[in-house]
Amino acid sequence: MKLLLLADSNSSHTIKWVRSLRENNFDIRIFTLYKPDYSLYKDFSDVLISSLDLDEDLKFGNSIKISKIVYLKAIQKIKKLIKNFNPDILHAHCASSYGLLGALSGFHPYVLSVWGADIFDFPNISFLHKKMIKYNLSKADRILSTSEIMKEETKKYTNKNIEVTPFGIDTERFSPRKVESLFSDNDIVIGTIKSLEKKYGIEYLIRAFYLVKRYNKNYSLKLLIVGKGTLDQQLKNLVQELDLTNDTIFTGFINQDKVEKYHNMLDISVTFSTDNSESFGVAVLEASACGKPVVVANIGGLPEVVENGITGFVVEPKNITVLADVLNKLILNPELRIAIGKKGRERVIKKYNWDDSIKQMISVYNTLIN
Repeated sequence: MKLLLLADSNSSHTIKWVRSLRENNFDIRIFTLYKPDYSLYKDFSDVLISSLDLDEDLKFGNSIKISKIVYLKAIQKIKKLIKNFNPDILHAHCASSYGLLGALSGFHPYVLSVWGADIFDFPNISFLHKKMIKYNLSKADRILSTSEIMKEETKKYTNKNIEVTPFGIDTERFSPRKVESLFSDNDIVIGTIKSLEKKYGIEYLIRAFYLVKRYNKNYSLKLLIVGKGTLDQQLKNLVQELDLTNDTIFTGFINQDKVEKYHNMLDISVTFSTDNSESFGVAVLEASACGKPVVVANIGGLPEVVENGITGFVVEPKNITVLADVLNKLILNPELRIAIGKKGRERVIKKYNWDDSIKQMISVYNTLIN
C-alpha cells in the first residue's frame, strides 16, 4: 500500500509509525513543513521526505506562524507529490496545520489524526481558527483520536464518527531491566521524562519533591528530570532556590533510543501536567511497561491510561500537597511500588500493545481502499 503522510517528520511518533508500517510492506512518502533531520531516517532511507525546510522557530505553541504564501507553496508541493507518487491513502497528523493542507489537497481517501493542542487549544484562539478546524474535519474520510477525552473534544467541531486508536507501546523495548544508572542502589529516584515546558507542570513536581525530602530525612531521595525545553534555566533556578541541587539531575536532551534506559532508572514516575492538551500519556505507559509505579495529574487523557490505586495514582492537578502525600506513600512502601509496577505492565500488555495499534491502523486503511 502507498501511503502519503503529512506530518512532523522529526516527531518520535511519526518515526515510530513509519518504522512499523514499512515492516508491513507500506511504501511511504512524507511531506513536512519543517527542516527534516535525515539522520532519524538512516535505517529506512527508502522513505522519501519532501519539505519546505522552514525553521523550527516558526512553531508557536499550539499554532503555527505561517503566511498564506507558505501554505500555497506547500499545497503546490503536495499536489505534485500526489501526482508523482499516486498514493492509496493520504494521512495528516494534526488537525490544524497538516489537517488544513490535507483538506486543501482535495485527495481522497483522506485520514486525519487529531493530536492534542490542535483540538484543545487551536480552535479557541479565534472564530477563524474554529472555522478552520471544522473545515479540515469536514474533508476527512476518517477521523482518529488517541484518547476518549480528545474524541469528545473533537465532537464539538464535527458530527462525523471518530475512532479511538491508542498509541501503543513496544513492550519488549520498554520492559523492566537493570541498567547502568546515574544513581546508587540505595537511592529512591523520583522523576519525569517530558519536555521542560509550562504545561507539563514540572515546577509542581520539584516543589512536591522538596516536601517529601523534608518528610523523609532518613531516605536518600533523588530527583531525575529528563528532557529539554524553554523552562530549563527557570527550573534549575528553582532547584537551587530550594537547596535541591545535590539531589537533582537534569539530563537535558536525550536520544529516543535512550528513553527506556532512563525510565528504568526511576523508582517512581511522575507526569503532573496542567493542560488538557496532554491528550494521551505515552510517557506514562512507557513507565508502566518498565514496571514503574506512576503518578499522574487528573487532566486530559492521563487518567485513561492509569487505573487509580492499581497501576498508579491519579491526583488533583497543581496540588503539591496531595502529590507529596502520594509520593510519600510510595517512598515508605517498596512492596507497594513493586506491586503497582507489576500491575501497570500487565495492563499495558493487555490494552496498549504497539502491535495491536499497528493492526488497528492498517485495518482503518484497508476499509478505505477495499
